[in-house]
Amino acid sequence: MNKPQPRQTRLYKAKRTVSIVGTGSYLPERILTNADLAKIVDTNDEWIVSRTGIKTRRIAAANEFTSDMAAKAAQAAMQQADITADEIDLIIVATITPDTVFPSTACTVQKKLGAKRAACFDIVAACAGFLHGLEIANNFIANHGCNTVLVIGAERLSSITDWSDRNTCVLFGDGAGAAVLRSRSGGHGIIATHLGADGDYGDILAMPGGGCRNPITKENVDQRLNTIKMMGKEVYKQAVTSMLTASNLVMEQSGLKPKDLACIIPHQANMRIIEAIAGRMGVPTTRFVINLDKYGNTSAAAVAIALDEANRTGRMKLGDYVLLVAFGGGLTWASLIVQW
Repeated sequence: MNKPQPRQTRLYKAKRTVSIVGTGSYLPERILTNADLAKIVDTNDEWIVSRTGIKTRRIAAANEFTSDMAAKAAQAAMQQADITADEIDLIIVATITPDTVFPSTACTVQKKLGAKRAACFDIVAACAGFLHGLEIANNFIANHGCNTVLVIGAERLSSITDWSDRNTCVLFGDGAGAAVLRSRSGGHGIIATHLGADGDYGDILAMPGGGCRNPITKENVDQRLNTIKMMGKEVYKQAVTSMLTASNLVMEQSGLKPKDLACIIPHQANMRIIEAIAGRMGVPTTRFVINLDKYGNTSAAAVAIALDEANRTGRMKLGDYVLLVAFGGGLTWASLIVQW
């Protein structure tokens, strides 16, 4: 009788700290103003600004797709991080507007970057998608599964916007943001994260058509089911509650107070939401990174773009604590505190 062999065990490695070592973003050239929208639907600049804070948004060119914008944002992040494509172990693209259902947009980005070593996948968490991607990357690197991860939030929301609905068409824009994550000696990096969801509220912000449950047919195509539908008042209430709770959770985890944060980078959906969160946190809106007036709501790209702008304009210094928080359809939400 053969003697049983000892079970092979994996060599234990202590978890590593994970830092954001480079950021990048890309916005399409075309600017759609509130005055432009007033020519399409019954609206005006005062109505839009007073309710949302949005003045302009960017719209992708006819031949410009999610993967194109994602790749350009990624290249900017890679340049800042001083890495080459062959150093990337994993590419994560957060999007609700993929080039195709499959293959994933991440695979298309891999081709555009020439990152042949990288594993690739997309994630769908709507506006909270980029933060979900950061948490996934954090775990891969901390547990030695990867050394270098590229996380991208990219959207071509103009392709799923109902341009006849004045309540939603004024909100959305196109763009992409990216971050390179690595373990960095001497850097504290990501110190607290939180992810959450509540499917009971999935119908208040959704695209009801286009999936296997409700495919687009010649009989229903005029219903525009493959465009964004939103119950604005309910979304506002859930967004404020979820983002505030998520922010408090990561501050509690990290032992920080609002006064300790150098800046807060929230999802760029609506100025009223940001003002409500700022008021309940007791933090002036000047401490928030806000660019929604220029770009509108770019879903998974919003926090990523704002993070890059904050990074490149010196809003964060080495050692600063930064809070990122987002909310999206699903419902999904996420928060993260990083020491820069």
